[in-house]
Amino acid sequence: MLTAVTLVIVLTCIRLGLWQLHRLDGRKEANAEISAAEAAPPRPLPVLLAGTNDPTSLRFRPTVTTGTYDPAHEVLLYGRSSVQGEPGDQVLTPLRLADGRGLVVDRGWIPLDQGVPVTGEASAPTGTVTVAGVLFPPDAVAVPTGTPSPVERITKVDLGQIGAQLPYPVLPVYLLLQTQRPPQQGALPEPPPLPPLTNGPHLSYAFQWFSFATIAIVGYVVLVGRDRRDEVAAVRPHPGEEV
Repeated sequence: MLTAVTLVIVLTCIRLGLWQLHRLDGRKEANAEISAAEAAPPRPLPVLLAGTNDPTSLRFRPTVTTGTYDPAHEVLLYGRSSVQGEPGDQVLTPLRLADGRGLVVDRGWIPLDQGVPVTGEASAPTGTVTVAGVLFPPDAVAVPTGTPSPVERITKVDLGQIGAQLPYPVLPVYLLLQTQRPPQQGALPEPPPLPPLTNGPHLSYAFQWFSFATIAIVGYVVLVGRDRRDEVAAVRPHPGEEV
């Protein structure tokens, strides 16, 4: 019974460890694809959009486009920290393109207690602007039911919710702004950093599962050895007893 239980535990732990290594390989492949996408030269937005029907395929793709900001329909992405860890929000401003469609631009971080449209040094430049940045698929594309209520703050980049309050169609991707011409007049909004590329905890998890398998094997050997010593001691005659 002990042998069967130990065997099941060991095989399960090894299988889980190998699964974590497989996930690590997948993460490394994904990171390599992202690094290649980031290293690609910026391409015009219409060219990228014409080449795919899948917004996720444009993740981390650099692009450049020109339009006019629409601060009247700005939305704040609630609960985002600055590079220094200060609490605040990120400003999502639609950019009206020449074809009439809108591209949601994440212009960066601002402190808490700001309303929309954002005013002061963090307000969107007026007139025609050329923006360069990295594309991302939305976190969600909810389809509002009934008459949508205007929102000023959202907790994720939901292009369905944002698009429902725009008087023009919105593109299925959004832009994480890196540079723009003309530039901001002040230090705000603080440009949003790109999501970091990491291999995740998969390697450490794999080591843990392989360690559990090793512990099970060592424990099995110890228990079997103890049982054998007990059996030998049970049949060995005590001093003074006749053999």
